[in-house]
Amino acid sequence: MRSGASNRSALGFILVTLILNSMGIGLMMPVMPSLLTELTALPVSEAARWGGALSVVYALMQFAFGPTLGNLSDRFGRRPVLLISMFAMAVDYLVMAFSWHLAILFVGRTLSGVAGATFSAASAYIADLSSREDRAKNFGLVGAGFGVGFVLGPMIGGFLGEFGTRAPFFAAAFLSLINFLFGYFMLPETLKAENRRSFDWRRANPFGALKQIAAYPAVRTLLLAIFLFDIAHYVYPAVWSFYAEEVFSWSPGDIGLSLAAVGVGFAFVQGYLIRVLEPKLGPGKTLLIGLGANLVAFAGLAVATAGWMAYAMITFAAFGAMATPAFTGLMSNRVPDNAQGELQGLIASAAGLSMVVSPFVMTQVFAAFSGPGAAVSFPGAPFALAGLLILAALLIALPFIRLPHAVPATAAPNPENPAE
Repeated sequence: MRSGASNRSALGFILVTLILNSMGIGLMMPVMPSLLTELTALPVSEAARWGGALSVVYALMQFAFGPTLGNLSDRFGRRPVLLISMFAMAVDYLVMAFSWHLAILFVGRTLSGVAGATFSAASAYIADLSSREDRAKNFGLVGAGFGVGFVLGPMIGGFLGEFGTRAPFFAAAFLSLINFLFGYFMLPETLKAENRRSFDWRRANPFGALKQIAAYPAVRTLLLAIFLFDIAHYVYPAVWSFYAEEVFSWSPGDIGLSLAAVGVGFAFVQGYLIRVLEPKLGPGKTLLIGLGANLVAFAGLAVATAGWMAYAMITFAAFGAMATPAFTGLMSNRVPDNAQGELQGLIASAAGLSMVVSPFVMTQVFAAFSGPGAAVSFPGAPFALAGLLILAALLIALPFIRLPHAVPATAAPNPENPAE
């Protein structure tokens, strides 16, 4: 058994890894419009279409390769998968930094989508280090890392963008390389030899992994709930900027400040607050509070008419961030230790697919209910739809809020006797 101190050190490293990964994504956000106009010679309004296409490619790669990396980590261990992904991210940012054609940028985003599935191996790493009672609160580190990176990345990227559109990509490559070197010398392996299993391509894809996880009916049902939750949650990056300008007449600076507030709130709740509340409440009640807070946030944003109302709802949205690690903890405790990577890869796939579905649906809903040509003026309609999706996720998850039963540490899924 690893000591508590070494466990904390390893969890700290994973947190830094997740922060740097999220920062790498955020670093390039401020300069992406300028880079696209440079490569396409199109106005921003037209270049934005290519930006959307790049986002779809990234999300599709996450969907396709999340289970692959998760299954590879179940076979070869978490450490090699994490290190290879970190190195691939460094190469990816260099490819984008030197891109001379739009096609090269697509190659870079394809590679980053594959390597970005690091989250599945990182989550499996957290599961290895955590007792079943501590998994939900420790999974909060994933959201905390994203939140901190989401705040720091765009800020640093905007500053570096003053030195050229390629500068943030070089910075992201440097950070990823440093992270790789640090992990190479410091990152221990957490997957025990007895918990490793053979790699099978038939289950190392979203559909094969889903078929395998289907042996656990509770996990399959909770996966549907988290998929609906993710579609609802991605309403923020999909329409927030358009919504804030339409409803509150916010400037880009105002919008950036509000997004920073979201990132700070998420980092605080998932990095600290859930670690205090979840051990007292359990994953079930934590999930209920998180979903309930999301319901309040989306309902409030649907009808908000002033900026201060939006900030009040951001507070509820931050509390709603407790739902994600609670979901993950409930599912993780229902599968054996030798299938944690597979489960986390499937969760990453669900998130990737929702990143494809949500922006398309939410932007179309926003366009239909806003602007001078709208038959019914209701710019908050995407948030109303998100609230309905959260309600559906809540109703689906309601039967599983009790403390999950343990499963054998290396049990193989058995359709005749599913672990509940």
